[in-house]
Amino acid sequence: MILIDPPNWPGHGKWWSHLVSDVSLDELHAFAAELGAPAKGFDRDHFDIPAAWYERAVALGALPVGSRELVARLTAAGLRVRKVSKVRKVSKG
Repeated sequence: MILIDPPNWPGHGKWWSHLVSDVSLDELHAFAAELGAPAKGFDRDHFDIPAAWYERAVALGALPVGSRELVARLTAAGLRVRKVSKVRKVSKG
């Protein structure tokens, strides 16, 4: 199923939603293509969708859920890809 959270994420002068699938990345990419989302909007496990597209995504069948539920369902499906933090190595003198 395709899920979308509310446009609560600021960036580049806009508000954004996250669009995910709890089934497969193939399902997500197919839905995003139907929505007209550019490939550059894909980030590891989700598409960033501008607030202006939120209602259209829902009209096409995306299920509106809260951000916590979106992450929980993405994780339960085994599709969550965490951002790798950059850790500096400190040499011991």
